[in-house]
Amino acid sequence: MDKNNLSENPTHIQEQVSRQLSDETVKNLIDQSHEAKKQAYCPYSKFRVGAALLTFDDSVITGCNVENACYNLGICAERNAISKAVSEGSRTFKAIAIASDKDDEFISPCGGCRQFMREFGLNWDVYLSKPDGSYRKMTVEELLPVSFGPDHIK
Repeated sequence: MDKNNLSENPTHIQEQVSRQLSDETVKNLIDQSHEAKKQAYCPYSKFRVGAALLTFDDSVITGCNVENACYNLGICAERNAISKAVSEGSRTFKAIAIASDKDDEFISPCGGCRQFMREFGLNWDVYLSKPDGSYRKMTVEELLPVSFGPDHIK
């Protein structure tokens, strides 16, 4: 993990430049996001979501959605994976792959997850995938243009 970057102040997180990942790395990340969705706890919506987050040191942290009978207390897969990574010492990320069971369109993160991802930079990759492994690549900035982030708090 990138433990040398454990600043409590998010304004010290260096902006990462979107990097070209190898086809094998992307496929592995998407495959892991689909594996992660198998652990989803979604008895109410039945909408399984998995995420696989690639940290700057090439570790992969997975997450799934976890629902709650009090609906607003649930957590999305993306925020779950990012929170796990942060709790393990990572603050910089290369990419995240997101998976669901929807085969007619690419899964997209909710607005809350987009803002949560933005906390850790604008220029890292988000792979929106389908069960067949196809994907659409975007950056956090493309998903959340004209955003508010740590650099706005001074």
